[in-house]
Amino acid sequence: MSCHIALPLGFLAVFLAAALATGSPLLLLVAVLLTVGLLFGLVSVLWAARTLRLSGELDSRTVRRGEAVRLTLQIRHRGLLPIAPVMLELSDGPGLPVREIWLRDCPGKRQTLVLPFRADHIGELAPGVRAWCVEDLLGFFSVRRAVDDEPFRLLVLPTVFSTDPLPLAPGDPGSEMLARATEDLAAPSDIRDYQPGDPLKKVHWKLSLRKRELLVRKYDEPILREVLVLMDCSAPPSLGHPEAEADLRDALLETAASVFADQLPTDLTVHLPLFGAHPAELEKAMGLPLALESLARVDFSEPDRFERVLTLESRRLRKVGCLVVISARLNSALVDIMTRLRRLGPALRFYMVTFTPEDPALLSLISRLQQSGIQVSYVRPDRKNPAL
Repeated sequence: MSCHIALPLGFLAVFLAAALATGSPLLLLVAVLLTVGLLFGLVSVLWAARTLRLSGELDSRTVRRGEAVRLTLQIRHRGLLPIAPVMLELSDGPGLPVREIWLRDCPGKRQTLVLPFRADHIGELAPGVRAWCVEDLLGFFSVRRAVDDEPFRLLVLPTVFSTDPLPLAPGDPGSEMLARATEDLAAPSDIRDYQPGDPLKKVHWKLSLRKRELLVRKYDEPILREVLVLMDCSAPPSLGHPEAEADLRDALLETAASVFADQLPTDLTVHLPLFGAHPAELEKAMGLPLALESLARVDFSEPDRFERVLTLESRRLRKVGCLVVISARLNSALVDIMTRLRRLGPALRFYMVTFTPEDPALLSLISRLQQSGIQVSYVRPDRKNPAL
């Protein structure tokens, strides 16, 4: 509760002192009226604040980014003494600007307010009332209370866009992969020169004797059907503009969601580990709705640098046919790591999320990736269809 009564108390003291000094009943009446007015304002504010009730509900608890939702608020108080219009502090979510609206005073009656809200960014939001404030008619007393935002929790999910089919690398042609291969070992697809380390059972002895040089059978190598998607879950680059940074995070999440969603109708196995405060590993068996909810809860709080994450996850690449890397930053260290990962065998596609794909410094790094056989795709956060 806050009070702004220094001025009226000063006037009250002046009139009371003058009334006692002069014995004037008029000055005494003014002092009494000031006292009654202050007590009236205090009682009206305390009564209204004690009986004020605020409730509300969203017409949906989950929406896709860009969709609209309505918040219905109901406010009432049982104070019978008049007060100033109730003030509500509204916000579309944490960290966003707060706006104020004033309601008409209607004691004992329920007021209904319908607020539209557009879900512009992915994440867990709490659109609605941050606080309310009641004040007496003269502005001497006011009571402000914060509102528990739990009834207004909203989960904004990523939208998805189409991505190109992923390239897949063949598996290891050694004995382990040959044992899993489904092709007929008696029907080689080709013949090639012997190389040190080739198993003797692959040598084509009759043809070698005829050609007088060692020749080995070459079999079709099985394609690895597993896809690993690694998204940079550390804080994206600071751009000095909160809206642009939010767009950048949205683009990262929607790129990961799109790659994951496009693999669901295929026979590929897909893994998408998430890091940070809500770690999880998304797999095809969990389905798209649950995967989108997990992505919406990513808060980009991973403390490890993405370079370290890529290095640690490289141990999983033995059975991976395609590695997808998604990041909003690119430097020489990342280029070197992705080049080494490509040499381990899997095909690699890198999604570069950036507002400036034409940046010369970025183009030189992209060129190094492409020379290493890495596919590069750009994603523009400021476009309706972000994939270029």
